[in-house]
Amino acid sequence: MLSIKYFKELFSYAAKHTKNAPYLLQELAFITKNTMFGSVMLSDHYIGRLLKLLVAISAAKKILEIGTYTGYATLSMAEALPIDGHIITCEIDPTAIKMANKFFNLSPHGHKITLMPGPALDTIKTIEHPLDLVFIDADKANYKNYYEQVLPKLKSGGLIIIDNAFWGGEVLNAISTQAKTIDQLNKQIFNCNQVENILLNIRDGVNIVRKK
Repeated sequence: MLSIKYFKELFSYAAKHTKNAPYLLQELAFITKNTMFGSVMLSDHYIGRLLKLLVAISAAKKILEIGTYTGYATLSMAEALPIDGHIITCEIDPTAIKMANKFFNLSPHGHKITLMPGPALDTIKTIEHPLDLVFIDADKANYKNYYEQVLPKLKSGGLIIIDNAFWGGEVLNAISTQAKTIDQLNKQIFNCNQVENILLNIRDGVNIVRKK
């Protein structure tokens, strides 16, 4: 049994022994951290590589991302998509949209991405084709709404990946609206017969859900 004192060191070790992201993503991360408000929202190298691997393993071709921010996770997933794969990504912040589009245009995978400005729930309503994978990482108060809206549109065997499933540890004693919503969603997923899941204790918690 590992002592808790080693957790931070082991996470650092794991990140250092995970394949590097392409230079363009490293540049995007650097600029985001140094110029953007709320850069804590940036998906880091470790989560980005996890997303890329999950897209590749699942052979996903139709992806919905809820919460683009500056596009780090979007580009990470786009790397693993085949040439005819496509990501619809949703964002409401005009400043983040501007930076994301800049880097999408610089990327050889940018043609696989459509950025939809405005509320994600509005965009979800317009999606008619079955989704292979959904990544949820936007306003936490709407997490349950996002999950409930995308589950019927997800194909059998498809994945929903939910970031910040621990909400900084607040789910252990949920008081804020965000923590309560995420805690309720974690419990809802656990009790849902339509899916199977694993809640990973990496970074701020990642809930990986597979529709049966």
